[in-house]
Amino acid sequence: MNDPEVMGRQAETSDWLDHAVRAGLVAYGVVHLLIGWLAVQLALGDHSQQASTKGALHELAQQPFGKVMVWAVALGMLLLVLWRVLEAAFGHREEEGSDRVRKRVASGGKAVIYVALAVTAIRVATGSASSGKGSTGWTAQLMDVPGGRWLVAAAGLAIIAYAGNIAWRGWTEKFAEHLDTQGKLGNRGAAYLLVGKVGYVAKGISLALVGALFVGAGVTHQANKSGGLDAGLQSVLGQPFGPYLLIAIGVGIVCYGLFCFARARHLAR
Repeated sequence: MNDPEVMGRQAETSDWLDHAVRAGLVAYGVVHLLIGWLAVQLALGDHSQQASTKGALHELAQQPFGKVMVWAVALGMLLLVLWRVLEAAFGHREEEGSDRVRKRVASGGKAVIYVALAVTAIRVATGSASSGKGSTGWTAQLMDVPGGRWLVAAAGLAIIAYAGNIAWRGWTEKFAEHLDTQGKLGNRGAAYLLVGKVGYVAKGISLALVGALFVGAGVTHQANKSGGLDAGLQSVLGQPFGPYLLIAIGVGIVCYGLFCFARARHLAR
C-alpha cells in the first residue's frame, strides 16, 4: 500500500502541480487587473460596479463568453487551493521547527482566501451572487453576539497585519523569491521587480483600508462603517487629492495582476 505521506510529498513537488499553479496565477492576475481597472473607473466617477473581487467577476461575466471566463477563474482558484493545501500538509520541508509550522499555517490561510474567491466566482457564474454590497450583513450579525464588536475589530487588526506584511514584502522586494533565476535577470527581470514592488505595496495599502474600516466598525459598534475592498477604496475619494490617490492605487493593483502573470511564467516554488 502506498504511504499517504509519500504520495502527498510527491504531489506537492510534481510537474503537474506546477502547471496547475501557473494556470491559477493567470486567473488570479486577471481578477486583479479587473479590480484595478474598476478602481480607476471609480476615481473617474463611474460607480456602476464595485471595485472588489465580486465587482470584477460581475464585470467579467458581462463580456462575450463572460460566464465561461468566470468559470475558468473559479477553476484557477480551486487549483490554487489544491496547491496551498498540499503545501500546508507536506510543503516547506526545507524549514525546521517553528518556521516550518508558521509557513504551513500561512499556506493554509492562503488556501482559505482562495476558497473564498472560488466560491465568489462560482456564485457569479451561476447567477446566485448579487452585485450589491453584503459585507455589513455578517458584520452586523457578529456584533450581536457577546463580544462581537471586539471580534470585528480583531478581524480588522488581522487584516491590517496581513496588509502590512504584503506591503513590506513589496517594499523589500522579498516577493522576488517567487521568480526563478531567469525571471530576475536583465531588463525584463528589472521590469518584473518594479511591477511587483508597486503591485505589492498598492495591494497592501488597499487591504489596510479594509482592515481600518472593520476596526472602526468594531470600536464604534456600527456595522455600517465596515465594508470590503470597494468601501475601502471609496473612503480614499473623500481624502485630499482622493481621485488621484485612488488612480494610483488602481494602477498599483493592475501591476500586482501583471506580476501574477510574470510569476506564472517564471514560477519558483
